[in-house]
Amino acid sequence: MRFALWPRSLFGRLLAASVLAVLLAQAVALALIAQEREHFMLQGSVREWTRRIADATLMLAPLSGPQRAEALAQLSAQVQPPHVFLHHSLHEGGGAAWMGHGFLRLPLLGDFEAALREQLGAALGPDYGIEIAPTPEPAPPAVVLPAPFYQAHELVLHPGMLQRYDVKVRFADGDVVTYRVMRLPWGAPLPRNLLLNLALLLLLLVIVLYLTARNITRPLSDLARAADSVGRDTRSVPQLAERGARELRDAARAFNTMQDRLHRYLDSRTRVLAAMSHDLKTPLTRLRLQVEALDNPPMQARIGRELDEMESMVREALALFRGLDDGEPPVDIDMDELLAQIGEEFTDMGASVTLSGRALRPFTGKPQALKRCLTNLIANAVKFGTRAEIHLEDGADLLIRVRDHGPGIPQEELERVFEPFYRLESSRNRDSGGTGLGLSIARDIAQAHGGSLRLANAAGGGLEATLRLPRRR
Repeated sequence: MRFALWPRSLFGRLLAASVLAVLLAQAVALALIAQEREHFMLQGSVREWTRRIADATLMLAPLSGPQRAEALAQLSAQVQPPHVFLHHSLHEGGGAAWMGHGFLRLPLLGDFEAALREQLGAALGPDYGIEIAPTPEPAPPAVVLPAPFYQAHELVLHPGMLQRYDVKVRFADGDVVTYRVMRLPWGAPLPRNLLLNLALLLLLLVIVLYLTARNITRPLSDLARAADSVGRDTRSVPQLAERGARELRDAARAFNTMQDRLHRYLDSRTRVLAAMSHDLKTPLTRLRLQVEALDNPPMQARIGRELDEMESMVREALALFRGLDDGEPPVDIDMDELLAQIGEEFTDMGASVTLSGRALRPFTGKPQALKRCLTNLIANAVKFGTRAEIHLEDGADLLIRVRDHGPGIPQEELERVFEPFYRLESSRNRDSGGTGLGLSIARDIAQAHGGSLRLANAAGGGLEATLRLPRRR
């Protein structure tokens, strides 16, 4: 299933993918920094506590029992527990200063007990027994060792979150001395300004990525708009600027070359059509004059009908070949008014035409071309289906449905009737009128507006033509 929040545009996907990649890289970098910092803090703390415990133990080892007890009392009196540090800091204003320096933590912890046991064993030798375990509740008496200087402020700021360990050292005479060390259970702290620096770096990268992605996708957007405009009005599409990366410049150059070739083809076809129009109409006019001079009314009528059909075919063929190169500019069209006008024209000729639905706003297109398209559809419905029912729907696309109540079209013929000069062998033949070009011209006009024209047999009988005209976004 496609993720709903994933952008649909190429620009959005490039930017989103780049930002996600940068975020992932920063997250990995932050984890590596936190891991390295935790390793440094762990090794530094273990070395410092090992030194202090070893110094105190080696100092107490040669003393007798009473002397050792007196020395332990002096050691305990010299060391203040963390809550005393916190009390002094708050009263002296130091607590507020420390609270101003926030920290960020990641849940990365090293094996503190194993590292401390290993270094104490190396420092004291095999003559001393070492046991390390979390401090039980209630905590027994012990010599509380202060934290190293780089962790002291952390223990002061978070006295209720300390993880305490009791380190029991057994002397050769069986006496046991308990030392207490403390650390935070969250691992090594990371300064908040590190997160701020990473956020600023991310912002800078997003700005650079935004400009880069826009520089890549803007020529593609221009190319898409120009390609869409070619089908609407080939003469008004300007040449694309050949800028950007090499592939983008090549695509723009290829499009401009294609457009030049298309213009040359259209110009050549226009000249051919002008020559055809002159060369065909002149002999038809001479034939008509000769037919009028005949003294045979039945023959005169029959040849006159043939000449009318030939003129109609020439006229429709020229209109079909003219295609998109009609020079008509697109304007805002009131489709309700246009359909009402066409319906009135057919009603005046005695046809039955009904109209339902309304357009929400004007449609931008070529009015004469659209009128011709709709006229062809309605004429077919009236001619072959007794009456035409027009229904207008408006939304993202403008839908115009023209339905008749005639015999319909065989399913396999629904697409073939759009071929030029193609006529069905049943009621839609030459004797019933038409040249077989009306639907071809109507579909060309629909496609010139970026739309489509489809035929389907209606559920209650008859044929329904659906003209879909997309509104420009």
